[in-house]
Amino acid sequence: MRNFTAILHRGEPDERGFWATCLEVPGANGQGETKEECLRDLAAAVKLVIEVNEAEAMRDDPTAEKTNLAVA
Repeated sequence: MRNFTAILHRGEPDERGFWATCLEVPGANGQGETKEECLRDLAAAVKLVIEVNEAEAMRDDPTAEKTNLAVA
């Protein structure tokens, strides 16, 4: 499990609900009627973007090594 930073916004007053983005994963965003629904939708988007990015990176170099990176 990884931790990411979600930026959660309230929708316009006449629209209700929430929308969110993830600082660490550009292009991933979610929406929902509740905060919880919005964050679940964002989590699914983050997972999908990471899976697609990893597949593309490995396709470019199938011998590449995947490793962890810690940033302080």
